[in-house]
Parts: sequence; C-alpha cells; structure tokens
Amino acid sequence: MESGSAVERAVDALPAGRWLLAVSGGRDSMVLLDAMAARCREQIAGVATFDHGTGAQATAACDLVAQEASARGLTLVRGRAPRGLARTEAAWRGARWSFLSEAAASLGAQVVTAHTRDDQIETVVLRLLRGSGPRGLAGMLAGGPLRPLLTAPRAAVAAYAVSHQVPFLDDPSNATRAFQRNRVRHEILPALERVAPGFSEWCWTLGLRAADWRAEVEALVDALGGRLIAPTTVTVPVETVAALDAAAWEVCWPAIAARAGVVMDRRGVDRASRWAPIAQAGQTIPLSGGARLSRTRTTYVVEGTVRGAGDYIP
Repeated sequence: MESGSAVERAVDALPAGRWLLAVSGGRDSMVLLDAMAARCREQIAGVATFDHGTGAQATAACDLVAQEASARGLTLVRGRAPRGLARTEAAWRGARWSFLSEAAASLGAQVVTAHTRDDQIETVVLRLLRGSGPRGLAGMLAGGPLRPLLTAPRAAVAAYAVSHQVPFLDDPSNATRAFQRNRVRHEILPALERVAPGFSEWCWTLGLRAADWRAEVEALVDALGGRLIAPTTVTVPVETVAALDAAAWEVCWPAIAARAGVVMDRRGVDRASRWAPIAQAGQTIPLSGGARLSRTRTTYVVEGTVRGAGDYIP
C-alpha cells in the first residue's frame, strides 16, 4: 500500500464542507494543504497562515505557504502577531486563534488544522502532567477545529511528504526544550515508551475513552436543559437538576460552564457544587476569569466574560 495512503484516506473521509486550512509552513500543515488541494480543492475557501513575528524563519514559512497556495489558485489569508505580544506559547496560540477565527468567519468556513495522532498523544501526556480529569484528557478529540489527520501517525504524514515531494520549512522552535510540549515529544514520551512499551498507545486509548465519557456528559447537560442564551451565557433549569447529588454536580458543572466559554478549575467546581443545592434566587458567586454563577427563581446562570473572536475553548 502506498506510504501516503493514511493521509489520503483521512482526507477522503471528510464530509462535504467549506474549509479554511490553517497552514504554518511546517511539514504536517503543508501535507494537509497538498492532500486537500489534490482531493477536495473545490471545498477549500482559503488558506490561512500566521506570522508569529519571531524572525526571518517565521516570515519565510508564511512566504512558502503563500507561494504554494498561489500555485494551486487558492485564496490566501495572511496575518501577523501584533507588536509587543508576549513571547510565550499561550500568547502566540491566542493571537493565532483570534486571527483564524476572524478569517473563518469572514469566509463562512470552518478552520481545518493538521494535528496528528502523535499530537493528540502528546496532549494527553501534558494533561496527565497537569492532573486533568477525563474532561481534559479527551484532548483534541473533544471538538474544536476540524482535524482530518488526527488518526494518522506523524510517520505517515512524513512518508506522504517524501512521496509527494511536499516542500516545507522546519520550525527551529520545535527542537528547543524551552517549551513543555517539546520536552514531552523529545524526552518524556520516548523515556516512558522505553520503560513501558505501548505507553503511547495507552494514551491514545485513554483519550478515546475520555472523549466518549465527555460526549455522554454533554448529552446529560442537554437532557438537563442546558441552553446557551448568549455567546457567553448559559442557563440550566433548577427543576431538572434538583435531584443531582454532589458527584453529579461535579461532573456537570464544567460542561455547563464550558458552553459559556468558562473553564472551571477544581476549586471552582467544588465551590459551585456545594453552593448550588442551597442557593437562593438572586444569589451569585464568582468564578475564575471574571465569570460568575447566579441563581434566579427558575434557573442557574453561568456568565462568562466577553470572548475574543479567536478564543478557543476545548
């Protein structure tokens, strides 16, 4: 079987849609661009690339994306990080997602990224290191942008790049140990795999199970009547949740809050779970990030802060 077949099968499995490809100029995203342009070009609304403002290498990568998009007759949307942006992973990610979300909205398209199976496994390890529960351990399987290559190993993407002569630029930051994901990729995961062969596959399976669990919780919140009434406000009827015990509250609150763009930490979940059963109409408690939880006569209300155009809530 052809070495690139895993990539091609993944692209062929996509439903019909209107896509904005997020392409950095690195190998994985350039493979995504090549495969989708070859197999479903008519569904590509545009190609988005973002210069993080970190130097000549970042600009050259965007130039390469522009060149390859032009060669295929695809619309290019190019962005650049604002001056003075903090040089951290979180700041770069936030600026990039703001740009991608705005670009997708302007084109009436859905963002598509090139994350692979290996990226998901690394995410699960990162979440384990942070002590995440099953909601967080679902990682990239929990939703967000479309990720057609998420079941494809990074090795299959690399093989496709070779067999199809896909041009790309290596990002030097991918090798530095300054970033936690790189330490997981180059040091922690290989060490764990040596000590416990099959650990990576275990992480993949754990993510799948967590994603299934998370989907069941989302279905429960739907059954409870959780409703988004504004971009950052969600309500749930008091009468439908009156019978929930403390353990059920702890499971449901993060899912309810997430619909309003609010990420609840463990302390917030514990506090909300204790407060809700005894709360009276008109009472309010604060949540992290400036959000709040209120009780009206008939509902609980979670109100988040105004969400930036590119905020991505996993």
